[in-house]
Amino acid sequence: MVGRKQGWSCRVTGIKPGKPAWAEATGAYVPGRDKPDLPTWKRNFRSALNRKEGLRLAEDRSKDPHDPHKIYEFVNSGVGDFSQPDTSPDTNGGGSTSDTQEDILDELLGNMVLAPLPDPGPPSLAVAPEPCPQPLRSPSLDNPTPFPNLGPSENPLKRLLVPGEEWEFEVTAFYRGRQVFQQTISCPEGLRLVGSEVGDRTLPGWPVTLPDPGMSLTDRGVMSYVRHVLSCLGGGLALWRAGQWLWAQRLGHCHTYWAVSEELLPNSGHGPDGEVPKDKEGGVFDLGPFIVDLITFTEGSGRSPRYALWFCVGESWPQDQPWTKRLVMVKVVPTCLRALVEMARVGGASSLENTVDLHISNSHPLSLTSDQYKAYLQDLVEGMDFQGPGET
Repeated sequence: MVGRKQGWSCRVTGIKPGKPAWAEATGAYVPGRDKPDLPTWKRNFRSALNRKEGLRLAEDRSKDPHDPHKIYEFVNSGVGDFSQPDTSPDTNGGGSTSDTQEDILDELLGNMVLAPLPDPGPPSLAVAPEPCPQPLRSPSLDNPTPFPNLGPSENPLKRLLVPGEEWEFEVTAFYRGRQVFQQTISCPEGLRLVGSEVGDRTLPGWPVTLPDPGMSLTDRGVMSYVRHVLSCLGGGLALWRAGQWLWAQRLGHCHTYWAVSEELLPNSGHGPDGEVPKDKEGGVFDLGPFIVDLITFTEGSGRSPRYALWFCVGESWPQDQPWTKRLVMVKVVPTCLRALVEMARVGGASSLENTVDLHISNSHPLSLTSDQYKAYLQDLVEGMDFQGPGET
């Protein structure tokens, strides 16, 4: 158990359910004679901690796949809010709680001194400083924002639709089929693909500047053509999210065609899904059908839903032609959708072993069972609007 003098935060690391020293000391467990009951020991210890006055759960990191633990705070009497008990479910199963063992734990905890230790403290009660966990930062925000608190019955996947939540996008650019750029960004106003000249910085969206072709290409003719395409981007190619839709609009003279395809390769066997409009926004991705396809995929039927947006800039879509011959192709992947598909591919996740990180700003990584995952998906799709971007 590691603590801090100021703030009275402690991390329970020295007490493991698998090493029940307290049970051995009280005679409740004799090694070699009794069968270990890890779930019961874990519940008893947690229950005793919850009932201890002056002790509260500060952070629940039990879903961390690499270092599962919980952080408790010792609070002076009359200080702090004790209305946040540890209500996390016991994922290990097991029988009913033993009142006798809980009473023993209560007694042991009651003997603990919840007061500042003298400095230096005795070796057995060493107090080491522990840095405060830093909240996630968005590249577009100067001040950090704390993690949101999700209610126990709230569907965590609904945060995909929360206005103001930032989706994280992985942007990859290709010149004549060669990858020349990759960047992952998160911005509340979306992004803008721009050429070497950023141009008007008053426009909304995080400017993503595509690199000069001279850094990666050797053919001078191709270099010249690519530079011409980049110069025609003008204010850029804007992409942003509103509700369950992703929208795009070109702010320059460069015609751009788009399609939702596989992540590894664009679908060049068919025509594009559309052309990005210049004078108005156009919908390029609807989360609703994606979730429906994802549910079908998790049930073992249907193909994996597509979520990668491919843009062909300055030329017609490479229909029935090698996409590697196009001067500028840009792929944009919402990383939260990739995580949902990857989770479906492995058939769901164990609540103890695997996690799915939605990569939404300020959100906790999710650790769900397969049944929970499917139920959350179904609940999410039932609350969606399946009208097209131009319908009313």
